[in-house]
Amino acid sequence: MVQGKSERRNTRAEPLRVLVVDDEADIRELVDLTLSRMGLAADCAGSVAEAREFLAQQRYQLCLTDMRLPDGEGLELVQLIGQQYSETPVAVITAYGSAENAVAALKAGAFDYLAKPVALDQLRTLIKSAIELPAPASGEREAILQLIGDSRVMQTVRELIAKLARSQAPVYISGESGCGKELAARLIHAQSSRSGNPCIPVNCGAIPENLMESEFFGYRKGAFTGADQEREGFFQAANGGTLFLDEVADLPLSMQVKLLRAIQEKKVRKVGATVEEPVDVRLICATHQDLKACVEAGLFRQDLYYRLNVIELRMPPLRERAEDIPLLARTCLERLAQTNRRPPLPMTAEAEEALCRYSFPGNVRELENVLERATALCNGEAIEADDLQLAPTELCVGEGNGEGRCGESLETYLDRIERQAILEAIQQTEGNRTAAARLLGITFRSLRYRLARLGIE
Repeated sequence: MVQGKSERRNTRAEPLRVLVVDDEADIRELVDLTLSRMGLAADCAGSVAEAREFLAQQRYQLCLTDMRLPDGEGLELVQLIGQQYSETPVAVITAYGSAENAVAALKAGAFDYLAKPVALDQLRTLIKSAIELPAPASGEREAILQLIGDSRVMQTVRELIAKLARSQAPVYISGESGCGKELAARLIHAQSSRSGNPCIPVNCGAIPENLMESEFFGYRKGAFTGADQEREGFFQAANGGTLFLDEVADLPLSMQVKLLRAIQEKKVRKVGATVEEPVDVRLICATHQDLKACVEAGLFRQDLYYRLNVIELRMPPLRERAEDIPLLARTCLERLAQTNRRPPLPMTAEAEEALCRYSFPGNVRELENVLERATALCNGEAIEADDLQLAPTELCVGEGNGEGRCGESLETYLDRIERQAILEAIQQTEGNRTAAARLLGITFRSLRYRLARLGIE
């Protein structure tokens, strides 16, 4: 079967190909979908033996392999590719927090690694660093880098982005998950004087703590076991451009100290180096958490907070700009149609009305997922309201006892329930917060953070 596929591939021009090796079907499907959206083709193998068969019959521009496979180790493939297919870069997918696996992979010849659970932004960055992808045409680039919406709130956001692009000050982008924080950061970079240099996105929550310093600042050859060559970090990669720290609230306190020094001194020291080297980087950070509440709870350094939050850009949730939903939906459907190479599906008036009534707790990202699912499930010539499979947010769960949701977003509803539980615990313990934390089954530090986040005095 593999041979037949290979013969068909060689009879016509094909997109660049990536070999994905993982015994988990969900991860193979996730990586395959991501590659497809980047214009790349993929062959997926579930074992070392199957991967060897693919390698023997097809040339690949990249190989992504898991470390543990049913019939062997991913390191076997790393070594095999290094010896027999040296033109193919290989990266490994390691268990979350496994520094030993990552170091062993680098020592064996892997050029990079991904930690489970796989973060899509890191996956895309890794793929782009391994494969020379064709740059989009200027018109396509402008289409990608835009915040769609004619609402007054989005006009204000675009106006502020244009002003921020003229500055070099650090920017803190706040907002819920899925509301376009990374897109806003890329727009600021694209409109700035740094646009000719890289914009490096970093998901701070996806990096194992014991690898964080080497990831941010790089390392010298021989700095630790497996460091067989010198490597640049995120700061060096973004030199002259922009470093976007997504989910910055997830940085551990130990790394916050090092980041603060790098910002203050505009210099970084590689792991294993004795001298610092200057870097010219503009910092943009974002998180869906309340960063000020994290400071008050002792989870985020106040001095770093003020260094990062020089100017704040708030990205509004989709429910605050419901009038933009029809335009966003049409744009998304057109993009899906291009990807699927078919005419765009129209929406019925009932479907569009259902979208506008829905509260979208997942914001624009959820809208995209809803429409992608509807496109796949639609049997007719237009998307009906039933094809959207929206949760009944208008339904009042527990109506009559004051506990209903009645149009609330899931996040607002859960915050209300959490606030009520905390207040009841404090009341039961007569204001003793240590006892209240014990009653709730959480640590005192966690209770302090929740009190600050929910604004409970």
